Amino acid sequence: MTDDTYTPPRVWKWDAESGGAFSQINRPIAGPTHEKELPVGEHPFQVYSLATPNGVKATIMFEELLAKGIKEAEYDAWLIRITEGEQFGSGFVNANPNSKIPAMMDHTHTPAVRVFESGSILLYLAEKFGEFLPTDIVARTETMNWLFWQMGSAPFLGGGFGHFYAYAPEKFEYPIDRYAMEVKRQLDVLDRHLAESEYFAGDEYSIADMAIMPWYGSLVMGMIYDAAEFLQVQEYKNVQRWTAQIYTRPAVQRGVKVNRTFGAPENQLRERHDATDFDTKTQDKLEAAK
Repeated sequence: MTDDTYTPPRVWKWDAESGGAFSQINRPIAGPTHEKELPVGEHPFQVYSLATPNGVKATIMFEELLAKGIKEAEYDAWLIRITEGEQFGSGFVNANPNSKIPAMMDHTHTPAVRVFESGSILLYLAEKFGEFLPTDIVARTETMNWLFWQMGSAPFLGGGFGHFYAYAPEKFEYPIDRYAMEVKRQLDVLDRHLAESEYFAGDEYSIADMAIMPWYGSLVMGMIYDAAEFLQVQEYKNVQRWTAQIYTRPAVQRGVKVNRTFGAPENQLRERHDATDFDTKTQDKLEAAK
C-alpha cells in the first residue's frame, strides 16, 4: 500500500467534481435541471440522441427498416448534446427519467409511447415491424441472449475500460488492467462464437448484431478510445471479419452518421428529418444556412 492510497470516508459526499471528460455533467441525483420541451417533427417516430455507440443502435435500426421499404418507420432524429447537459431538460427527462441517450417517442399511439434504453428501442421496433428478430424459437432466443449480453457487458467496456483508459483525469494501473483484462475476455467470447456463426443469431442478421457492432466492432476497427494497439485487437480475426461485413451495409453507413458531431464533416449528419438529408448537396445547404 502506497502513501497516497485512498481511504474511503464512512459516508460519501459529493462536494467536488470528479474531473475527467464528463465531470461537469455527472451528478449523484436524477431529475431535470432546467425546463426545455423536446421538438417534434412530422414523422411517427421521434429520436433524441447523439452518435455514441449506444445512440447509433436506434438510427441503424431505423435505416435498416427503411432500406426494407417500410415507410411507416420514417423518423426524425434530434441532436442531444450531452456534454452541454441537454439530457437534463424537462422534456428529455420525461422521455427518459434516467437522462441517457437514446430516447424515442412513438406517436403512432395516443398518448405517445416513450421508449428508452437502446436495447429496449431495438426490441420494440423489431416486434412492432416484425423485422430483424427471428421467429424460430431457437434463433429468437439466441438473438435475445446476445442482445442482453451486450447490454450487460458494454458498461465494462465503456464505463470501465473507456473511462479509465481514455477519459479519467489521471491514469492508474489497477483499474486499466482490471478492465483491459475484462474487455479482452469479452472480445474472446465474441471471437469464439463468430468462428462458428456468420452473425450472432446464426446466418440471419438481427438486432443482436446492431447492438454489439457499435461497441465491439468499433473497438476492433480502432474507432473508439484509441486503444487498438493497447488491446491488440488484430488478434480477434472473427470479430474483424464480422465487423467488416456489417459496415458494408448501406443502412449501417447511414445510421452511424445520424446525430454525429465529430469526425470528418462528410460523416456527420447532426439531425435527420428525411432520407434526402444524407445527400451531400443538402448538407452543404444546411451548413451554409447556419
